[in-house]
Amino acid sequence: MNLQSSESINEARKAVGVTPADAQSWAYTFGGLVGARRVVTDPAACAAFSVTGVTPSAVIYPRAAEDVAAILSIASSWGLAVIPLRNGTKVGMGNVPLRYDIALCLKDLNQVWQYEPDDLTIGVEAGMKFGDLQRYLSRRGLWLPLDPPGGPRASVGGILAANASGPLRIRYGGPRDMVLGMKFATADGKIIKTGGRVVKNVAGYDLSKLMIGSFGTLGVILEVNFKLFPLPLHRQTFVFPATGLEIFRELRRAILASPLTPLRMVLLNPPAQALATGLSPDDERGSSHEFWVEVGGSAAVLCRASQILGAFGARAGCEPRKLDEGVARECWDRIADYTTWASQPERDLWVLKATLPIASSEKFLEAVYQETEQERWRVASFAQTGTGTVLLSILAAKGDAKVATFVSRLRTIASRLQGALTVLEGPTSLKQHVDSWGPPATDIVSMRKLKQTLDPNGILSPGRFVGGL
Repeated sequence: MNLQSSESINEARKAVGVTPADAQSWAYTFGGLVGARRVVTDPAACAAFSVTGVTPSAVIYPRAAEDVAAILSIASSWGLAVIPLRNGTKVGMGNVPLRYDIALCLKDLNQVWQYEPDDLTIGVEAGMKFGDLQRYLSRRGLWLPLDPPGGPRASVGGILAANASGPLRIRYGGPRDMVLGMKFATADGKIIKTGGRVVKNVAGYDLSKLMIGSFGTLGVILEVNFKLFPLPLHRQTFVFPATGLEIFRELRRAILASPLTPLRMVLLNPPAQALATGLSPDDERGSSHEFWVEVGGSAAVLCRASQILGAFGARAGCEPRKLDEGVARECWDRIADYTTWASQPERDLWVLKATLPIASSEKFLEAVYQETEQERWRVASFAQTGTGTVLLSILAAKGDAKVATFVSRLRTIASRLQGALTVLEGPTSLKQHVDSWGPPATDIVSMRKLKQTLDPNGILSPGRFVGGL
């Protein structure tokens, strides 16, 4: 697949497609739907909604689900490309969009429509910020156990569209495991409801599962019904230090085979440890890896966990230390939102995600370190070894094109280990030369048919997803 540069896309659009006059015409038409003040065509305001260097000609702020459906219907009939977003915490993900005319900002779709704390369910609009949702739930001792990139700034819709999760996935699963039902708008202006509001109503095929992880290419998520969980009474984080990856492989095997059900597990190299503790990756201390394990529950559960993990550490020759609970929570927040903490204006940030069989995590890390040994990059590795997910934050010199070649080599290594590698973020100047997703999966034909059915005119986030969908 040949990806156009963001500069060429913008220039081509100006030359043969969208013009400032067109944008003013849209403002009049869409303003009649949502109000003139909710349609913005000012270039500076539109630039704030750029996606991988491509800037829309208008930003529209719908007030309700019906507004979204009406906007999409008109946009489809006019052939205008639409990308839904809120705070833009996921705009670095995906390929360079082939077209981008309208930014659909869902910040005003942020209401709670249904809340049954005794039934552990809630229904919220997609524009609600994740941090606001968690604060709302915590009043009744509940939470939605996700720790996605973007943290509290991320929107509910953005988290689902990107299928974003973090280390909590080992205990609670990902977004697909927590969604009971959904309302979304299709490109032709239809509003579709799928699933239900209670756990017993979600058996069988659920169209909402297709929306999760589709990056806004199949529809615009409007409302979501979630399954909730009680907050753990207490939490304790244990840190195992050691130099060899083989030690952590044995620790991981022992923990997964034990009665323990950890909330999170992550293997950090020294630069990742620096980020987790609030330092720059250049301020790393020591040369050993650390294996962090968080356990939650009653005081008795934590006491038992301490005994089990202490015994594992003694056998491996790396006694664990305990982190203060408040400090640990701040560290886990940084680990989840690693892209924010790793960003540095003077260097390029690349973020890669390898999805592997659990048994291959350490082998992949060994290959990464061998590949980067001669480079001057700072590589922070966050390996969720219990799920087979390895995240790499790479800080390189501005414009260092060698990273693109490095991505290709890592893709080959991941493939040999029966896994895959995705580019979650990269500099705009270089990302045009790298396909974020790699070779399409074998079901790409079915994916294209589904895209054609739900978005026949190809207006929803065109080109951003796998295979140029």
